[in-house]
Amino acid sequence: MKVHHLNAATMCPFGGRLISGRGGLLGRAHMVCHVLLIETDDGLVLVDTGLGTADLAAPRQRLGTGFVLMTQPCLDPAETALAQVQALGFSADDVRHVVLTHMDLDHAGGLGDFPKATVHLHAKEHEAAMARRTMAAKQRYIPAQWAHGPSWKLYEAEGEEWFGFGAVRALSDRESDVLLVPLFGHTAGHCGVAVRTPEGWILHAGDAYFHHGSMAAEPWTPKGLRAFQAGTDTIGTERRRNQERLRQLKQARGKEITMFCAHDPAELDACCAGRRP
Repeated sequence: MKVHHLNAATMCPFGGRLISGRGGLLGRAHMVCHVLLIETDDGLVLVDTGLGTADLAAPRQRLGTGFVLMTQPCLDPAETALAQVQALGFSADDVRHVVLTHMDLDHAGGLGDFPKATVHLHAKEHEAAMARRTMAAKQRYIPAQWAHGPSWKLYEAEGEEWFGFGAVRALSDRESDVLLVPLFGHTAGHCGVAVRTPEGWILHAGDAYFHHGSMAAEPWTPKGLRAFQAGTDTIGTERRRNQERLRQLKQARGKEITMFCAHDPAELDACCAGRRP
């Protein structure tokens, strides 16, 4: 078993210190789309996909002008999950499973690049994405990203305990387990994805938080990110409660769990260097 930490889209929004916590107010911030590529006995598993090749080919039409102007994505084809899978010597068909934290456009954009993969996610998230009942949902969930008709595998009932959180076992083999850990709030069915490796547990917390400072003993988050997070919450009280539960877990059991969110470049750099964020 081998786990690769990849950046499947760089975003450089204006806002500098308000988003990154450093630099000038008018400078560019730096955000990533942290995804996992896991080599298992049953082929490759992706946790989230970042932006896909079709997103980069027509970003305003596919992602929306508002998203492009706000996040300022770099749109580098070499950063797509597909390009990085191929650079490691694999093909798209080697990706047998995609496990999604949620279906926001910057997490599910690469689904069409892996048409033979089974897509695993919480049933509440799938329902919200298919229904797109509100204007906010129409902006965050992009049907073109799953127009190829993926094979969905949906989960609902909590099946086991994971460090005090309810969890559902999605995939398992002799070396690893992959669990969906409900962390609702950012979206209706948002989950963390916990991966058991021979070296210990990894938790991809998705968008349950946005900045490593949120997990500190004395938590802090740049003002711009706090505002963005509040503005994109589906159930704000639930997201804040789960974020605090994650912070307590990190403080109590951080030596046992490699925990990171989707968009913090400092956490990605630590993981790539083999360190716990």
